[in-house]
Amino acid sequence: MLRGWLALLAVLASIGFSFAADSSSPVLNDKRWQEARKSLADGKAAEAKATFEELLKQYPQDADLHLFLGISLLRLREPQAAEAAVAKALSINPNHVEARTLLGWIDSEIRGDFEAAIKEYSKVVELRPDLPEAYNNLGVAQKRKGDLAKAADSFNKALKLNPDYSAAISNRGWVLAEQNQWIDARREFERALTINPGDDGALYGLSQALREARDYAGAQKVLSQLIARSPNFVYWLEWGRIGLIRYWWVLLLTAIMFFLKGRFKKARSQSNGG
Repeated sequence: MLRGWLALLAVLASIGFSFAADSSSPVLNDKRWQEARKSLADGKAAEAKATFEELLKQYPQDADLHLFLGISLLRLREPQAAEAAVAKALSINPNHVEARTLLGWIDSEIRGDFEAAIKEYSKVVELRPDLPEAYNNLGVAQKRKGDLAKAADSFNKALKLNPDYSAAISNRGWVLAEQNQWIDARREFERALTINPGDDGALYGLSQALREARDYAGAQKVLSQLIARSPNFVYWLEWGRIGLIRYWWVLLLTAIMFFLKGRFKKARSQSNGG
């Protein structure tokens, strides 16, 4: 759940998670608003939830409060309640970009409903066509649905707005990987890592591209970097699998040696009347 929460923060930060409430909203003058957001940022989701609920008693028609309550509920692993809070925010303000983005994330990552996620992200693109992040989010949902051509187009639009947008470059690399265009995919992963060396998705993609190029030593080296950052079981499993491919001949020779040794002992025993 931690990785999912970090991914959620990345999505929201990309379109203004740190935004302030509407400048005309009276909640801005309430110190509890800042306190609750700080609690949420500090990982104190239960405290934040309680404060947002308290504020909503006084400001029930504030869409931002409902959104942040939804974020707190997600952090507390209450997705259904979170979705209801986000839906309430959108009923108050149907053009709330952050709320639509969060709803798209819930549709994709929790419900697995990529069509619904695409619908929400498409609305965000309509509302904010100047945001490269909106196109990137849409592209991710399209890719997960299997619409690779549409996903590539969305990533291209994001990169037209921001040519150095490493996440979109990396995601475009994964579209190429899905199409077995590994040489081009590797180029994209390497470019993304030049811009953002901390992009784990691009680093994992590079390891797969190296594996496809049969550079097993290089692939294991890259996976070792990922394991050092995050001891993810998937990375360990892939590292071991590549190791087996890399040293299969050693294992084969060892097995042959043990087999011949056993046959030799058996033949020797039989010759001695054993």
